[in-house]
Amino acid sequence: MVSADTEEPVITVGVADRRSEAKGRFNGPCVIKEALSLSGLFHARAAASGIELFDEGGQLVAASPSIRLTAREGSTFTIFGVTIGVRFHWEREEDQTFQGNLLLAARGDGTMAIINEVPVEEYLVSVISSEMSGRAPGEFLKAHAIMSRSWLMAALGQKGSPGATVTSGQGPGELIRWYNREDHDIFDVCADDHCQRYQGITKIISGEAERAVRETRGLVLFYGDSVCDARYYKACGGLTENYETAWEDIHIPYLVSVTDWPEAHSPVTSEEEAASWILSSPDAYCNTRDTALLSDVLPGFDRETTNFFRWKVEYPRGELEDIIRQRSGMDLGSLVDLTPLERGPSGRICRLRISGTKGSIIIGKELEIRRWLSSSHLYSSAFVVSKVGPPGGLPERFILNGAGWGHGVGLCQIGAAVMATRGFTAPRILEHYFRGARIERMY
Repeated sequence: MVSADTEEPVITVGVADRRSEAKGRFNGPCVIKEALSLSGLFHARAAASGIELFDEGGQLVAASPSIRLTAREGSTFTIFGVTIGVRFHWEREEDQTFQGNLLLAARGDGTMAIINEVPVEEYLVSVISSEMSGRAPGEFLKAHAIMSRSWLMAALGQKGSPGATVTSGQGPGELIRWYNREDHDIFDVCADDHCQRYQGITKIISGEAERAVRETRGLVLFYGDSVCDARYYKACGGLTENYETAWEDIHIPYLVSVTDWPEAHSPVTSEEEAASWILSSPDAYCNTRDTALLSDVLPGFDRETTNFFRWKVEYPRGELEDIIRQRSGMDLGSLVDLTPLERGPSGRICRLRISGTKGSIIIGKELEIRRWLSSSHLYSSAFVVSKVGPPGGLPERFILNGAGWGHGVGLCQIGAAVMATRGFTAPRILEHYFRGARIERMY
């Protein structure tokens, strides 16, 4: 267990990685090795010498394998064209502004990493404002601060663990893959959804996120003697999911399926129950059409996703064949069927058979299924399949009716925000989603 007198950590966040160049602006003086002060526009590029940094006049001011720029008090820096939502359906570029120090590190392959060095509590203010809107209910923001701090501290404690994991499944013709927290090599965490969204001070539009972080300073979730690896996502669809449905086959007591409502819903245990559940609209905290609340909770680009509790995707067979071929690198011929073989209690599929005229393959787990069946990602792997076509012939269309947005493990962000509007406190919200966890102060 970490002592309560532990100092607040300073972490490194990968804002962008494997870039051949970086362009931006120093908003106030930033210093290289206490000697040279820069402000205004800058341009950096990867070169044989490592990193070459140019000032706004085009003058070369530094050349080194790594360059560290220390921000003076009140100074910030802006990076132009940061990619957010990498490989997700909301992927786009933004200019983003950051507090703290800027590190430029050459990778040796003609690219560089753009890294922000920042204290944990400042990082968390940005995370809360980037993951959700700073106008969200205060108790929800406090719950998110504690949860995000817990995730970060658990991640820092797990440095050196494996990244993506592949197994052979339960027999030939299976590809079962899951993705652990990315173990980044030259920074602690990345700035995108694969870790936690971190978009600098760009999205901090109110003082609510800062207040939530300040009032929960140093508080984290513990289970036993360990900091909780507190997972979260946008919307569960009415039932949260077990950890092992999305990741390795181990039981984590505080990451188990719970009903997102006071009265319990029965878990999904068969294909008939999956269809009944997914094609219905049960009571759930995240089953909300309150557009005003969603506007206060979700960042602007997330509000573009309007049907998240229940959703529908239709593909002409040829289009889905092309997606599967491009995403998998396999030619299974004409697509015949998509057959769920195993689901978690929320209805999320963790083993799916894809059958074609040239062969078939079983894939999992939930994220791999979402990737194979979409040019970006399906909202979730909780879906049922229907086919349209002539009897005895090849399907002409595949229709996926689905539930929820994200992997479903841990806290349901939209559900938690609704709970806060109904008077639930931050501890009570966290207790609901992370059963058996307790809140303790780490520093």
